[in-house]
Amino acid sequence: MEMRQCAFCGKRIAAHLNQCPFCREMVPQVRLSRSSSAAGRQPIRRGLLYMLLAGVIYYFAAGYAKPLQVPITIQPSVINYLAPLLFLSGLGLTLYGLILKVKS
Repeated sequence: MEMRQCAFCGKRIAAHLNQCPFCREMVPQVRLSRSSSAAGRQPIRRGLLYMLLAGVIYYFAAGYAKPLQVPITIQPSVINYLAPLLFLSGLGLTLYGLILKVKS
């Protein structure tokens, strides 16, 4: 038989009882539910990380960091296509995570 502790007198009572047989106080039923706030956290974080990564790649590949020159040549397709594609995919993943979070 499942037992729990009375919140008022501290004695062990059966889990199905609503009233403590010792102190006669009504013991509320506590129902624990899972936290649904973690539903979209991982896609949101991953999407934000992809967007940050795209910004850093674009910053260094486009030559905006003049004191810190990249020692290799970067193809223009990286600047024109791949960095914006990475940013947009991160934005899509972030929006997907937000939708998951709202649904739950």
